[in-house]
Amino acid sequence: MQQLTTLARDSRALAALAVPLALTQLAQVALTTTDTIMMGVLGTEALAAGGLALVIFNQLRTMGVGLVTSVGNQVAAAAARAERAGTAEPTGTDADTDTADQEVRGLVRAAMAVATLAGLAGAVLMVLIGQAATWLGQDAEVAHRAQGMLAALAPGLVPCLWFQAIRQFTVGMRRPQALLRITLASVAVNAALNWAFIHGTWGLPRLGLTGIGVATSSVYLLSFLALYASARRDDRLAPLLSLDFWRADAATVRRLLGLGTPIAATYGSEAGFFSVTALLAGSFGPAALAAHTAVNQLIYIVFQVAVGLSHAASINVSRELALGEYAAARRIKNTALACGAVVMTVVGTLYLALPDLVLRPYFDPNAPTDQQGLEIATGLLVVVAVLQFFDCAQNIGVGLLRGLDDTRSGFRITLVGYWAVGLPASWLLAYPLGGETRGLWFGLLIGLATTAVLLLRRYGRALTARAAAAPDAVAAGA
Repeated sequence: MQQLTTLARDSRALAALAVPLALTQLAQVALTTTDTIMMGVLGTEALAAGGLALVIFNQLRTMGVGLVTSVGNQVAAAAARAERAGTAEPTGTDADTDTADQEVRGLVRAAMAVATLAGLAGAVLMVLIGQAATWLGQDAEVAHRAQGMLAALAPGLVPCLWFQAIRQFTVGMRRPQALLRITLASVAVNAALNWAFIHGTWGLPRLGLTGIGVATSSVYLLSFLALYASARRDDRLAPLLSLDFWRADAATVRRLLGLGTPIAATYGSEAGFFSVTALLAGSFGPAALAAHTAVNQLIYIVFQVAVGLSHAASINVSRELALGEYAAARRIKNTALACGAVVMTVVGTLYLALPDLVLRPYFDPNAPTDQQGLEIATGLLVVVAVLQFFDCAQNIGVGLLRGLDDTRSGFRITLVGYWAVGLPASWLLAYPLGGETRGLWFGLLIGLATTAVLLLRRYGRALTARAAAAPDAVAAGA
């Protein structure tokens, strides 16, 4: 009974941070979905060109986000040290609290510097990749239209990463409430601006596909300004919000890059892993690729819940370690996995009980041309119902290690799980063993399961070693 009470208490604490983060992630999915729908309105060629541009943009954006993701952990640890100093005995810890606040201000300043550098470099790289699209085997007209959209998206990468830097700051301070409101508002604003720039309404120029890129860049800038304004109105956040990134401490910038580079590489590795399997699925024909795409989108949506749990668990681990609470840091793993298992069980049951309903947005059951894709996708849902447990667990594992500032181990383990185990298993089960698309997904399952086990084992061992080396390990209950 005591264990259930503790689990319920820990779950509530985790959910207070995880729920707004997961909902924010889902709202961001709605943002990109709106762009895709608007592209479809312009026709197949526009959808192909816009989709190509978004793939390039999202790959660079995701890796840029990885560079600033550790900021939340560093801020959480610094804030916890300030809290610990404020409650320590004897009193007279104002100097310690001021030192911690200065550390947070320095982290925010350095995060903005990293975001600016990454955004500028990514914008240049985005345009260059667009210019080389025809060399990569893309249709000339599609490549030309994608280049225009990429040129419009490029300026939005800097404010996008600024937003992410401030986001990590607010999450680290455990005050993320404004994120969801701002992201939801951005979906509506993005849809309106997309329509206006595509068709030239409200006195704006008619830009067609390029207008979607202009609208998206504008929304990223507006979202950053809204989050900044919200943080400035918060009495706790405002004094710590330093945007003068040109004054950033070089050592702090190097520290964030040292932590963030493996995270960016991990994000890029995972995206590449799923991209390669999509190419393999395409080798089995259009119906198999359509089924793979539909099921992968379902996984992507549910994955946002895992992202919220991962970030919340990561921030809480950083906080508990800064407070010397090693037993609490160990419980966070079990709490996050339990919460993830509950969500995945509900979703998996829905997959198995109502597959036609789940797949209806992607296939028309009354259309003869959709029958083969629907049949393949229905079979894949059985695999996915199990796979998503491991997908959630490995994402939580990456977050837990990030809470220990161990980002390099996370990257190395994902390389092993994704590329050394998962991809060969997918190829073997799909081709020599004749499993085709279902074989691919069984390989994905094996890769994600391997990754999850290795990450969680690494976290347990690293936390035990950290607790044993700490002078207050016994007092902390470790």
